[in-house]
Amino acid sequence: MSALEEVRPHPKQAAPAPDSFVLRVHSCLTPTEVIGDACILCQGGIISAVGGASAFQELTDIPWIERPECRAIPGLVDTHVHGTGGYDVMTSGGDIGSMAATLAAHGVTAFLPTIIAAEPTRMLERLETMGSLCHATLPGATPVGIHLEGPFINIQKRGSQAAEFIRPVDLGAAREMLEAAKGHLRIMTFAPELERAESLLELLLARQVVPSMGHSLADEEAARRAIDVGATRCTHFYNGMPQLSQREVGLPAVALTDDRVTIELIVDGVHVHPRMIELACRAKPRNRVVGISDAATGAGLADGVYHFGNDMIQVADGSSRRVSDGRLAGSCLTLDVAMRNMRRFSPFLSDQETVAIFTLHAARSIGLHDRGLIQPGRRADITVIDQDWNVQLTFVEGRLVYDRSKEESA
Repeated sequence: MSALEEVRPHPKQAAPAPDSFVLRVHSCLTPTEVIGDACILCQGGIISAVGGASAFQELTDIPWIERPECRAIPGLVDTHVHGTGGYDVMTSGGDIGSMAATLAAHGVTAFLPTIIAAEPTRMLERLETMGSLCHATLPGATPVGIHLEGPFINIQKRGSQAAEFIRPVDLGAAREMLEAAKGHLRIMTFAPELERAESLLELLLARQVVPSMGHSLADEEAARRAIDVGATRCTHFYNGMPQLSQREVGLPAVALTDDRVTIELIVDGVHVHPRMIELACRAKPRNRVVGISDAATGAGLADGVYHFGNDMIQVADGSSRRVSDGRLAGSCLTLDVAMRNMRRFSPFLSDQETVAIFTLHAARSIGLHDRGLIQPGRRADITVIDQDWNVQLTFVEGRLVYDRSKEESA
């Protein structure tokens, strides 16, 4: 019996794990391989060893955490999330702990708080605030950078973003934003058909920011030109762009068929029909699909009315919509639910492939190579799920930040 079993933390925040421990599970999806009756040795926040349990039997001087009916997978990585657990990236203060804790309860260990188009000084303030929180030790998931969704997008495909804050490409403003983020901007969503988009692309690439095409009406030529320069990501694929057409080729057809492009998918069955999720997963190389939540403030909470930037949103029936006009505004999706949905929507994917979409591929898509994989030398960001793929434990850098059994017994 593990020494951790006797810890009785507050039900919403589990106690930290010791500096060293062995996690034993039914199996481990690394996700590049499956290890049965697996053990993971974690020391100082790093994975030291992974393998079959028989090789670990002599480690009796450190605690063991045993979940014999569960699977260990890498911690989920959400690269596009606007809020969760009552926290709104655009309007809440600097205490992002509630968002981090709620994300961890759904298996997320790393995330990109996502900023939308707003009044210029507000955007700079939000970039500074989110940048100051990156890599902080929080009671849950770790913010590892920022996703800036706008303001250089096509006003005709702005979605729920406010028209008055959508701007033509302004390289001076872009440099201000980059400086405000203090090196923590990881993704910027932009429309490749805009004038000076190629100059923006070059600036972003020079600053190691991933340019992501989205909220766009780009035709084939504009999309291919941007990809050739280095735009190899597509924001919430299918959404905020023209529909696929059998006669007109635009951004969605180019992104679907160009193997250089990584696509984000909101796997809630609301933003994208399940059959279209399957189509994308069949068309793209496996490592070019990343699952995201696009979650807003109400994710992880009961149905109700919540803030989303300057708007109010109604969370009900599995969707998040603006109160003013009923338009979709973010989602109320959590990434563990998205992963379970992916298994149903694309059953041809193996369990390993499904897990990789939300872990390894997500991490690699933003240049994170120290996590997303259960392997010696990697950061001990680990999620433990049961046979129904419900999150049971979440470890962030070897700290136990969520324990479902403690919450259920409270």
